[in-house]
Amino acid sequence: MAMTDTVEAACAAGLPGAPAHAGAGPLRRGAMAFSASVAGGVLSACGGGGSPTAPRAEPSAVPPGCTGLSAAAAAAEPACRGAAQPFEAMTPERAARLLAQGGLGATPAEVDTLVRDGAEAWFDAQVAMPVPASVWDWGLAMGFNNRLYARGDFGLDRVLWRRLSTAPDVLRQRVVLALSEIFVVSPLNMVAYWKQFACMAWWELLEQHCFGSFRSLLEAITLSPAMGVYLSMRGSARADGQGRQPDENYARELMQLFSIGLDALQIDGTPSTPQQATYNPDTVSELARVFTGWDVDGFNPLDPEGPFDYLRQPMDFHPERHDEGAKRLIDGRVVAAGTPGPTALGMALDALCAHPNVGPFIARQLIQRLVCSNPSPDYVRRVALVFNAADTNGERGNLARVVHAVLADPEARPAIRHTAATGTLTDGKLREPILRLLHWLRLAQVRSVDGQWAFPDLSGSDTLGQAPLRAPSVFNFFRPGHVPVGTGMAARGLVAPEFQITNESTVMGYANFLLAVMPFGAGGLEPDYARWLALADTPDTLVDQLALYLGAGTLSPATVSTLRSAVGSITVVSDTERRNRVVAAFFLIMTCPQYLVQR
Repeated sequence: MAMTDTVEAACAAGLPGAPAHAGAGPLRRGAMAFSASVAGGVLSACGGGGSPTAPRAEPSAVPPGCTGLSAAAAAAEPACRGAAQPFEAMTPERAARLLAQGGLGATPAEVDTLVRDGAEAWFDAQVAMPVPASVWDWGLAMGFNNRLYARGDFGLDRVLWRRLSTAPDVLRQRVVLALSEIFVVSPLNMVAYWKQFACMAWWELLEQHCFGSFRSLLEAITLSPAMGVYLSMRGSARADGQGRQPDENYARELMQLFSIGLDALQIDGTPSTPQQATYNPDTVSELARVFTGWDVDGFNPLDPEGPFDYLRQPMDFHPERHDEGAKRLIDGRVVAAGTPGPTALGMALDALCAHPNVGPFIARQLIQRLVCSNPSPDYVRRVALVFNAADTNGERGNLARVVHAVLADPEARPAIRHTAATGTLTDGKLREPILRLLHWLRLAQVRSVDGQWAFPDLSGSDTLGQAPLRAPSVFNFFRPGHVPVGTGMAARGLVAPEFQITNESTVMGYANFLLAVMPFGAGGLEPDYARWLALADTPDTLVDQLALYLGAGTLSPATVSTLRSAVGSITVVSDTERRNRVVAAFFLIMTCPQYLVQR
């Protein structure tokens, strides 16, 4: 499909993109008021197994957290001295780009705040902002605890889309969304009652820990009932000599996906030489023995649809199920026989968090989720050093500082380019469908007129192909190392994670879904286009403003000119036609490759 090819080419080359879109395809019923002829014009207008431990650096006279660097190199690294890279001065375009990376899309009020106060003040205010009212409590108030819903996940989509659409702490919610795609929990394949509330508790857990220490986050994740059920650590017990063995599922994924990865890394995220595996099957088995004896407390098998507050509490330890034998940790230390289970768990998590892979492994994934798909080794190194540096509490892995390092890094804040003859490996990423929709929801001030926030599951290929906390497996909707086979990106050695859910069906499903909901909303969700209707009589201004807030000034002059012509070609006599102009402008930009590729 032309649109797919064009987006791929734009992402691979870091270029604005070429003409695309040949037609809209059939519209959904009810998408009316935005005629098929207008839709056709809109769609065409974008034209124009080794050792269980990784090698460690020898002790040297370098600051803590900067092991792996020479003393001279460490002295030259601001991160090793605890110095933060400052943000650049804000212009409207730069503010819109920062809000696309570290927020949920730009709005006029947020851009004005960033330009007026600066990014440092904005970042500090966002981190200090209290967590909004509990999503769990809202789910209860909406009646999602009705026993009719005990065996499913009804209400989850409503709760999360409401949160993401309305929460003022946009940095926190953006980081939570990113973390939810690294530390995956999903109602799919979760064998439990009240899966929607298990996932609500998971979202609140991430909100609580997303700006704290990585070590605290990892312990909360490990003892979460949602994770305990999802990766079957809940109820794991010691071997009984009759065939029962400790469950290894969580132990394996904790290392592979949540902390250190499969292969030993250098501080810049590149493979160590010689290449070495971080762990082997014995490491997994030993860690699984550490994790025996934990279970939810409060679940009543005689009344499984009964009270479920236990989903909000860490799992409890049951010593009679714990393997009390000696266990070898990933750093080579031995947990002595008879060590209490909670102590053993803490020792195991300490060993994982001290592993040299953790900094670059987590740094790279956060960069990929927030900024670009292919960060340079230098970019990864700078963020990993911030991860490794002790904070004022003496802890590594201060996530607020790490997020600041990701967003303030020079590679995240290059000069705004409208055109480019060549791209770079660090230039851009395909926007996730969730984020695209959120940009519209917030910029069009979509609200629920009946207070129900009746969002359905949007993870089907006929809508977005993605929805919060609805990944099909623990590997998320897309893998961080995904390479689209047989493409220019593959030939250049690039990864493109979001392309794992990008195909002809999802590309057209996304476009048709926008056409269905943009004019008047759906299911009691209605946009407020008042600000944009006031610009409908001046199509050039309308396009320029939306290009700023949606595209952060990266749309090329040629594309903006084409958009102006397309939007201006819609006759404006009535309010309905003015609305058509506004919807056309939104739709044109949000299906254009130069918007779809975040740069």
